[in-house]
Formats: sequence, C-alpha cells, structure tokens
Amino acid sequence: MAHSYKSSISFGLVYIPVTLHLCVRSNDVSFNFIDKNTMSRIRYKKTCLDCQGREVNPEDIVKGYEYEDDNYVIIEDTDFEKIKSKRDKTIAIEKFVKLSNVDPIYYDKTYYVAPSGAEQAYSLLMGAMETKGMAGVAKSVLGTKDTLIVVRVKNGRMLLSTLFFSDEIQESPAKAIKPVTSGKELELAQSLIENMSDEFEPSLYKDEYREKLIALIDSKIHGKAFSLPKEKDEQRVGSLMDALIKSIESARKPPEKPAKGIAPVRKAKAN
Repeated sequence: MAHSYKSSISFGLVYIPVTLHLCVRSNDVSFNFIDKNTMSRIRYKKTCLDCQGREVNPEDIVKGYEYEDDNYVIIEDTDFEKIKSKRDKTIAIEKFVKLSNVDPIYYDKTYYVAPSGAEQAYSLLMGAMETKGMAGVAKSVLGTKDTLIVVRVKNGRMLLSTLFFSDEIQESPAKAIKPVTSGKELELAQSLIENMSDEFEPSLYKDEYREKLIALIDSKIHGKAFSLPKEKDEQRVGSLMDALIKSIESARKPPEKPAKGIAPVRKAKAN
C-alpha cells in the first residue's frame, strides 16, 4: 500500500468515506553500492532474456502471468480494478470483537483513519467502539491484495491495522515446554518481575544503534577515529538460583547514568 489511501468504512448501512495515512515512517540509514576503485555508483540495468543485453525502458515493463512454459498473459493495472466489486473497495465491518482477543502476532501495518466526509458518523463509530471497548473486523482489497483488517480506537484516534491471515502465521519451531507453576525459583522470578514492573513509555526508548552508526559515518567524513565507551564485563553466575537473587538485588538499585564518550550525533546525509 501507498503512504495514503482513499477508501470508505461501513458498518451496517452506515457509510463513511475515509483516507488512511501510514502511522510509521522508517528512520533507516540508507547506503548506496559503489565501486571501491572509482567511487562510482553501481547502476542496475533491466534487460529481458531475449534482448541481447539491451536495456528495457520502464514504460515497456508490464506484469505477466505464466500460464504455460514461456507463455504469458499480460495483466494491466486496469485489469486489477475490473475484478474489484464495490464491496471489495469498501472496508465493510463484519463483526465487532474485544481488541484483547486479537493476538498481536497477526498485526502487519497500522494507519491513521481520517474522515473525508460524514464526520458525525465517523465520530459516532469511534465513540461507540471506545465506550464498548470493541474493535471492528473487516476485509477489503487494498491495492491488489485481499486484506484482513481490524479498526480500533486509541487515545481518541481511529486506527486501522492490516492483519496477516491465519495460514500466513507459521508454527513455532520451539518445542512445547510446560511452564513452572511452583517452587522457590518461581517465587524469585515473580519477585524480579514485580521489581522490574513499570508503565510502557515508548518515548523513553531510542534507536541507539542508529545513533552510533551516524556517529561512525560522521567520524569517517571528518577523518577522525571512532571508538565506543568501554562496557562493563558481564557478571557470571553459577546457577539459576544465584542469577535470580543477584538480578533482584540489581533491580533494587537506582539505574546507572548513561555512559559518556560518543560525540554529539549529526544527521548524516542519506540517499
């Protein structure tokens, strides 16, 4: 899907035109492939098997389905639209469920839902879901893919999350292990969890690796040496019981101040 997408949400006979806006943006640092001898960018050509190396122009590249060996039928963008029914283009809520019943493993992308009209109906749906603690489950064709969807409300905003289908979720490779339900070690583990319990505050977490990567890039631009602050050696313990006891003692101590030594980060140019 694109960064924004025009659609509509319906529940019962109520119809709400909306625009979906991606909630997340990528902060990845971009790199280019270059020839280390000439420092020139590596360029990739698109050629066909029978073109003898001739580059194919983007406007001449189409989607093709191979129905027999080396036999293709061309499917154009307009063809994808032809097979979409009115229902396919609408995010029709089929049922309402408790949000806690939707396992986070199914979540894919999340969008902000902004009304493009029918604001009263939008506000009504949002208020009804929030007061009842429910979320709407729907299906729609977004782009060229049939998509499972959950519509929910969080902090006064309507959100739409695309979900994976159940057959896309793989079985865990981990063998089934029965949880410990009694004993001293369990009591210590529970105590450690209590000592480490707090509210989830995403703003407290930063992409520290990205900051170090940008600092490394900055040092190379200016011809300076780069080094990380020395890290403390990890403590080694003789048994699970010792590890739990020492962890509880450590959790009771005030957190250490962040280590110094990395130069202020300057945003690197990313292509």
